[in-house]
Amino acid sequence: MLYFITGGQRSGKSSYAQRLALQLTDRPVYLATARIWDEDFRQRVERHRQDRGPEWTNLEEPIHLWRANIDGRVVVLDCITLWLTNLFFENKEKSVDEVLELAKREFEKLLAKNATLIVISNEIGMGGHAENAVARRFTDLQGWMNQYIASKADEVTLMVAGLPLTVKPGKQEKRSE
Repeated sequence: MLYFITGGQRSGKSSYAQRLALQLTDRPVYLATARIWDEDFRQRVERHRQDRGPEWTNLEEPIHLWRANIDGRVVVLDCITLWLTNLFFENKEKSVDEVLELAKREFEKLLAKNATLIVISNEIGMGGHAENAVARRFTDLQGWMNQYIASKADEVTLMVAGLPLTVKPGKQEKRSE
């Protein structure tokens, strides 16, 4: 089962994803993709960690998501945007199309795992036109990857001001033990 949760910054995506995971299992996995690059971001990561309780297994994988040991688990993947940032800058000599194909291949390997995935992303293109070429390239990459994930997802939710809006309804999965 693939749940896709997207929305703007501070729209409630992570909280919603965590609540969903806890409805599905007593021992969810939190798969973080972020690399900590400054003090402000370190504090954000710490705030997210404090929001989760001891029932969570925390894993970190900045690029090769499929390497995470998640078989048979319910996994919150937070987030596609930071993961794509890592891929984008590690492959900056490649075109956006080439990075998109690489991202799709990496994501397909993750989908091949026997896991329930709750994938979080951002709608960064909703706020206007990016001011420089690199930002525009990344915004395109993000938008196309979001479309790809949404096409694969069983259920898609758009978060707006803390409210979940169902974009693509799916069947509700039964809680695992």
